[in-house]
Amino acid sequence: MSSYTVSEYTGPEGFADPGVNPLLEDINAPYSAGDFAWIMTCSGLVLLMVPGVGFFYSGLARRKSALALIWLSLISIAVVGFQWFFWGYSLAFSHTGSAFIGDLSNFGLMKVLGQPSVGSSKLPDILFCLYQGMFAAITPALAIGAAADRGRMLPAIVFIFVWATIVYDPIAYWTWNGNGWSFVMGGLDFAGGTPVHISSGAAALAYSLMLGKRTGYNKVNGLPYRPHNVTHVVLGTVFLWVGWFGFNGGSALAANTRAVMACLVTHISACVGGFTWCLLDYRLEKKWSTVGFCSGVIAGLVTITPAAGYIPPWSAVIFGVCGGIICNFATKLKFLIGIDEPLDVFAEHGVGGIVGNLLTGIFAADWIAALDGSTEIAGGWVNQNYIQLGYQLADSVAGFAYSFVMTCVICFLMNLVPGLSLRVSPEVEEIGLDDAELGEFAYDYVELSRHVNDVLVGSSASVSVKETTTEATTEKA
Repeated sequence: MSSYTVSEYTGPEGFADPGVNPLLEDINAPYSAGDFAWIMTCSGLVLLMVPGVGFFYSGLARRKSALALIWLSLISIAVVGFQWFFWGYSLAFSHTGSAFIGDLSNFGLMKVLGQPSVGSSKLPDILFCLYQGMFAAITPALAIGAAADRGRMLPAIVFIFVWATIVYDPIAYWTWNGNGWSFVMGGLDFAGGTPVHISSGAAALAYSLMLGKRTGYNKVNGLPYRPHNVTHVVLGTVFLWVGWFGFNGGSALAANTRAVMACLVTHISACVGGFTWCLLDYRLEKKWSTVGFCSGVIAGLVTITPAAGYIPPWSAVIFGVCGGIICNFATKLKFLIGIDEPLDVFAEHGVGGIVGNLLTGIFAADWIAALDGSTEIAGGWVNQNYIQLGYQLADSVAGFAYSFVMTCVICFLMNLVPGLSLRVSPEVEEIGLDDAELGEFAYDYVELSRHVNDVLVGSSASVSVKETTTEATTEKA
């Protein structure tokens, strides 16, 4: 229960200002304690998703790069956490700016306190900054999975900072800031179909292209190996599934019925997506794949993201089915275009985000958006607003193209800087990122040796020693 009375905000609007003087006025008065509690909780849930990404990627990858992928996801939190404070929030969510990017009026979180945010008048700038900072952290963590097996750590850190500034912040601005061109056009993106998923999927594809193929990669079969730890995949999926309630539910930016609806449709789409992918895998090998189920859950969650606050529950089933089927078949696209993208970030997030954006243009309903008591939209095809699909397509194409091209440019320039070449040497690739780049291992206490051949040689030696001992004992007898 709120300990203060919600009142109308009477401070300045339209430009950066701290809002009120907390020494003279109650800075909390215009806001609801319930909204504060919900969005702060959702911030924690979204933060939990980032190590979930790391565990998911770690389980899918080979053992020798397992810990490196977890480390990269965690370092994304640290790097973007500073970048968001430094200028990221200002570039994405300043109260003033162009149609493409914000200005530096909130540089270093200057004047970020009690003024109503650009996201919602129900949240102050400081709380909106906290919540959106978690979105900024998870996006490059998704993309950097492309570094699996052959990407150096130091350049990855630099890439995360630069990419968050040049790619994520502008896309977030034009999607969610009231001054952004897509927002003004009428594009609908509830929780990050373009800023998070399409941008990270395109970036992963571009990063993989600039890194080159892994040693032993075949254009027909890729680099065939089984996920080294399915338990990690399951653990990562659990973190992500739970965290997505904060990701989508919190994007209502208040504790209201629209937030509940967003959580509900998110869960439905995840359930349907998981079972759909399972069925597709079962038709091939007659096995109920755990990895397949987890992949389908993620596909359903990604696809519903841009639509969660706009669609009724029945359409969430369609999102889950379409996400599961299309993302499943999209995992084969990397063979057609000849890019070694090891963890299918493009198929899951890039393609899934595009599918979700387009389906939002069809199934968005005006009455669902109005569940928060204030949002008004024209809706999608279900409301006979047929132009909405065109808006969604324009936003998707722009986000994908911008992220892909700018990622290629960033990687190209980094490769020209001494010490920032993206790829490890062939010798390091053979040893593995965990050993060469971290000097630590995911399973130090359960392995006999780092390499299979060493185990085989050791086993042979052990057998030889046993045979010699037996012979000596027989002679003595």
